[in-house]
Amino acid sequence: MSERSYDVILYGASGFVGKQTVQYFAKHAASQTVRWAIAGRNRQKLEAVRDQVGVNVDVLVADSRDQQAIDAIVAQTRVILTTAGPFALYGDAIVDACIRYKTHYVDITGETPWVRTLIDRYHSQAALDGTRIIPCCGFDSVPSDLGAYLIVRYLQQEFQLSCQQVKAYFQAAGGFNGGTLASAFNLYDSKGLAQMNRPFLLNPSANQSPTQIERSHDPQVPFFDADLKTWVAPFFMGVVNTRIVRRSAGLYEDWQESYGAEFSYQEYLKFNEPLSAFGLTAALGLMVGVLQQPQLRSLIKPILPQPGSGPSEQTMNDGWFSCELIGTASDGRKVQATIRDQGDPGNRATVKFVCESALCLALQADELPGGSARGGILTPATGLGEVLAERLRGAGMTVDVYLSSN
Repeated sequence: MSERSYDVILYGASGFVGKQTVQYFAKHAASQTVRWAIAGRNRQKLEAVRDQVGVNVDVLVADSRDQQAIDAIVAQTRVILTTAGPFALYGDAIVDACIRYKTHYVDITGETPWVRTLIDRYHSQAALDGTRIIPCCGFDSVPSDLGAYLIVRYLQQEFQLSCQQVKAYFQAAGGFNGGTLASAFNLYDSKGLAQMNRPFLLNPSANQSPTQIERSHDPQVPFFDADLKTWVAPFFMGVVNTRIVRRSAGLYEDWQESYGAEFSYQEYLKFNEPLSAFGLTAALGLMVGVLQQPQLRSLIKPILPQPGSGPSEQTMNDGWFSCELIGTASDGRKVQATIRDQGDPGNRATVKFVCESALCLALQADELPGGSARGGILTPATGLGEVLAERLRGAGMTVDVYLSSN
């Protein structure tokens, strides 16, 4: 790998989120002597992004469905960062090339049925070769996965205790971009929803205990949470994030680094009063009902943000997110974690998450969990761990773990 021309190639760099990854690398990669380039299917658009950002980097062109062209790009780099979704439509050739050329990979997908296909097709080979394929490195699912991991390790290192459960509580403000909505529509069009509803879809084995199964049903209605002493409701990204956290726990179990024999994970949206919790839950239920009807989907698609578009700069800058996590140890004591940042979670935070994930692989491979030999279809916690947490802190994000005062 050291003989390759680039450390990181940003694929999909002319898309709405892709442009932001170029801006992020322009600001943060130069000082870290990272050799990087941008790539996608349209040279004119890529050159326009390069000129707009004001960077002197190479432009590489390959359609995501042209395997030969994708191979030529993947063979030149140590790490591929891709933001070109829907990934079930545009991601296969890139991952396939990464497996064959032993190139590390990160993306921002939340398409868990597609991730399941990657596990089935590539996990064994990637594990054998030490190739880290790490999907879901955006807002889906870094706060959930990294937060749970940090709580578990804190309990183990500070108190020599295993973890029974972790619960996460989200608050956020921001907007949706067209690429995210396109991925959601594709999930419904491809009948992927039934798979998404499986709580252990991504787990490496089916050996869950009755307690784990009981605690892992997706929440359906709001309720008053005794741990946080506030109202909570189902989080619409919980069907993605919980599957990633459970895969992390399952992989660490296989590697004899268990979170805890009965470990479970769940997450919610946090509200200050019940009316908002019930109102949003009802609105989301209505939206899901609309999306499940093909004719209604076709009617609303044209009026929603299209791929390549998204919130205004002000909306993205004014946005924010907060993820509060509470972990319960085997002796009942509580540990809390907080991950929060300023900036739209679906754009600003996602870009920071995925770019720092790629930089972990490019600059600190020997420090990552499992050492340089670890590979497979991994998760942020199993593939990046504490190294990512430190990089996010260095990038201005709050990432704290502490003993609960409750």
